[in-house]
Amino acid sequence: MATKSAMNWITLWASFMFAIILGFSRLSYGMFLPGIQRVIGGSYGQLGILGTVNFIGYLIGTLCLSPLIGRFPDFKPTINRMACLLLGLALIGSAFSYNFAQLGLWRFAIGLLSAFATVLVLSIALDTVRAAERGLASGLIWLGGSAGILVTGLFAPVTIDPSHVQGWRYAWIAMGVLGVIAAFGFEYATRKRGADNSVFQIESSPSNEKSETVYLLLFNPKRLLFLIAAYFFFGWGYIIYFTFIIPYLVSRGLPSLNAGLIWSGIGLAGLFNGWIGGKAIDRWPSGYTLALGLTLGTIGVMGVTANHMIYTVLGAVIIGLVSFIAPPLMTTALLRRHVPHQAYASCLSVATSFFASGQIIGPIVGGVVVQRFGLQFGVASSAIFMAIAAALAGLYGFQQRKLELEEKCETRRQIAKIKRQPL
Repeated sequence: MATKSAMNWITLWASFMFAIILGFSRLSYGMFLPGIQRVIGGSYGQLGILGTVNFIGYLIGTLCLSPLIGRFPDFKPTINRMACLLLGLALIGSAFSYNFAQLGLWRFAIGLLSAFATVLVLSIALDTVRAAERGLASGLIWLGGSAGILVTGLFAPVTIDPSHVQGWRYAWIAMGVLGVIAAFGFEYATRKRGADNSVFQIESSPSNEKSETVYLLLFNPKRLLFLIAAYFFFGWGYIIYFTFIIPYLVSRGLPSLNAGLIWSGIGLAGLFNGWIGGKAIDRWPSGYTLALGLTLGTIGVMGVTANHMIYTVLGAVIIGLVSFIAPPLMTTALLRRHVPHQAYASCLSVATSFFASGQIIGPIVGGVVVQRFGLQFGVASSAIFMAIAAALAGLYGFQQRKLELEEKCETRRQIAKIKRQPL
């Protein structure tokens, strides 16, 4: 099948799916925490553990996906459609949780299913796009997550306000219904374009050889190790911020509508972030580009330390604008550029598992910090890990540039050697 431009129906439905995968199924939990606490009870530390349970499911899903599609290569499209559909249904199911055990089970299932959907939806969609536009396509897909954040913020008056105790349940039901619609829409678009076979039949190399290629690429300091490490610490840092920023704002006495508008503001800024980040990584496909966004995000997080709501809001907008969607989409695009086609799905799955590991650790560490030092310090602690991620991304950019210079020198030597040979 001929490749398409970044803007096509598969990309658009993939973006809708990412609104479900990221904005609704994963990050809506942070927005709903005040309402959930009023109904189910528990401290923010305990509720943070339920966030960790979600990412444990996400990690298990990423670890299982690669061997699963290696064992059943002909069932990859089926795995994707089932994961997307069940994800929407699991969101509806989670709305009927009445204790920690029930909600924990649903959060685990949602994490597991969203891991499958993240990798497979992204892999299917990007393979329909011309190579030169895959960064932009990644941006369009990931900005769906920003749109999900924006919509979630609009639910704030019925999910945070104490007068609507059960509001978070109705919001999750609505999100689940949209998830089912998105699953059917993406399936229809891929079937219409015949994308299923074109994406997956190419990936037919022996599983042992593929696994060896994946680990040689990802864990080689001269290749992708620093990029994967940056992705890990970004997952650790950003999830602390998104888990505890709304509880922090509510604790400061901010009205629920205003808190929701700030949350939506992050999502609105993220819509531009997806476009800007995609364009930037197509124009400058370097770890330095990623490091710049992470550095600005670190500065944005530090806005909560100013004890002034204006700086907190400006920091949230900066995070949405440059370092919420951009790091995942840039990592996705950089992997797509620097790994063989047949190993891409496996490399993305392993990279996502490191991202998930960071997200597992983040809520635990953040919950402990919040319990000991308060919500403000807990939110601010995410800046530490964002800064580490920025430094590692910079190291990846340096190593990447060094490798490019070595390859150019080697090419020149080969050309000079050929010219010296007698005719």
